[in-house]
Amino acid sequence: MARTLDALRDTRREWMINRSRLIASVLAITIVLGVLVYRYYSLQIVQHDDFMTQSDRNRIRVEVIPPTRGQIVDRKGRLLAANKPTFVIGVVRERSEDPAALVDTLTERLSLTDGELKAFQERSERRRPFETVPIKLGLDDAALATVAVDLHQLPGVVVDAQLTRDYPFGEALSHVLGYVGRVSAEDLLELDAERYRGTLHTGKVGLEKRYEPLLHGKPGYQHVETNAHGRVLRVLEKEAPVPGKNLRLYLDLDLQREAVTALGDQRGAVVALDPLTGGVLAMVSNPSYDANLFVEGISYSDYAELRGSLDTPLLNRAVQGQYPPGSTVKPLISLGALARGFITPDTEVPDPGWYRLPGDDRRYRDWTLRIRGTGHAERVDLRMAIAESCDTYYYDLAHRMGIDVMAEVLRPFGLGHRTGIDTTGEQDGILPDTDWKRTALGEPWYPGETISAGIGQGYMLATPLQLAQAAMVLANKGESFVPSVVHRVDDLTVGGVQRPRIPMDEAAWQAVVEGMVDVVHSPRGTAAGIARGVGYQIAGKTGTSQVVSIAQDAIYDEDAISERNRNHGLFVAFAPVENPRIVVAVIAENGGGSGAASPVARRIMDAWLSEASDA
Repeated sequence: MARTLDALRDTRREWMINRSRLIASVLAITIVLGVLVYRYYSLQIVQHDDFMTQSDRNRIRVEVIPPTRGQIVDRKGRLLAANKPTFVIGVVRERSEDPAALVDTLTERLSLTDGELKAFQERSERRRPFETVPIKLGLDDAALATVAVDLHQLPGVVVDAQLTRDYPFGEALSHVLGYVGRVSAEDLLELDAERYRGTLHTGKVGLEKRYEPLLHGKPGYQHVETNAHGRVLRVLEKEAPVPGKNLRLYLDLDLQREAVTALGDQRGAVVALDPLTGGVLAMVSNPSYDANLFVEGISYSDYAELRGSLDTPLLNRAVQGQYPPGSTVKPLISLGALARGFITPDTEVPDPGWYRLPGDDRRYRDWTLRIRGTGHAERVDLRMAIAESCDTYYYDLAHRMGIDVMAEVLRPFGLGHRTGIDTTGEQDGILPDTDWKRTALGEPWYPGETISAGIGQGYMLATPLQLAQAAMVLANKGESFVPSVVHRVDDLTVGGVQRPRIPMDEAAWQAVVEGMVDVVHSPRGTAAGIARGVGYQIAGKTGTSQVVSIAQDAIYDEDAISERNRNHGLFVAFAPVENPRIVVAVIAENGGGSGAASPVARRIMDAWLSEASDA
């Protein structure tokens, strides 16, 4: 009996143990199933969108579509800055197992320069691993065939067709148009980096720089599906880029070429304006350079040659060159003197060929003294003073007016401050007065310096554009416009902005212009040589500005002076006098005198007015 009870107890105990184990197992299975169900729910419901996004990222790429840069055309619609197709070899780093080794291979195969490798590195830092980073730019069909054989077989290498900037007229327009160059890290400090994703170029100088925000456009984007090798399977979504705006200039290509030819090998500049709008008809700076060199990155040797040249071809002399204006300011001073009552048209000044300040033994010589040994005449009036550029007359007038009044007279014509033209790098020039010298040099003004300023010498400096603008004000009897290269941006007119009118007495204007007409059309005029065969009336003024000082008793001998120390020659003019259609300013650096500048202006006026008459 006892054994039976013990057996029952053991069976019950075993059953209880098994029951506990079963319950524990069921609970464990329930918990595991609960966790699995929760995890399944979390993956399928709660985190569904996140995982779908990650999945899309694995197979969907966002590609930037760069905008087409706006083109630049002349007044007749002829292309001056265009876009031409070219090929770019690039690297997609995530498609290569060893991007560094791939770059080494490309360096050898493509003969990459240090500059190209540096540019590639800068671009790589700005772009994502799945984006194409250009490493070799500007390849045409022939060049691509030569260097890119079998490159497509290298994982991570792509060849894209793109548009690049082209300047079909090279040196003739480089200073006007400027150029584009590769986007640098420094550029991106000023630019909106998002707008320049996928863009290789930006304007560096000239119109390309000034109108960069309009020329550039807005990039587009497309979402594409790719396979495991990165090949695009289909475009899922696309936002088209907005092309840049086109610029139509006032500039006339034919006149620009004529100005280039007329200036020839002479260092200097030409500016031709339309007096009715202030539009730039031609703007030449010589020597020049080929803007195409900069588009895909200029070589070190080419850049060093340009930078090291004594002829400074990178300088835009038309707006950056600052020269003593010489006698070209005499008509402007005359108008101010007439308006303030310092002279009348009939005022005469004795001219022995020199001038002496009261109480001063120094003689300020007239340019005729070395040629004739005397002055222009026993007494000189305003008309003769302008026509023959009588220094003695203006020495006396400057002394009586004083430097501060002269500065007040010249400032409204645009001297001493920028014109506001729509390009880069324009300089102010210098219009000196007592305050300027005290501030700039910490010195007082001396009477002898006023004498020099009266003939546009001394501290006074002006750009060729400033001289053209002053001549425009004179041609328009006080009406003036902000000089502008660009006429229209697409269909929007941006040029022809008028400035406040400068009051100008008709009789005073007539008196001054009569003298300027005599400069060209009178036998004794300083530019009489250019009047031969002219079929219209020109009002002009010659100028000569010293590069080096000549001792008081020394004689200027051009043959004994080195070429770069010879005088500059200047000439400003407008024509026809009765209905001005063109204003021209010419500077011939070290040309020896105005005789090197005035024929250039005549040739430009002939070309423009003959075209106008044929139209």
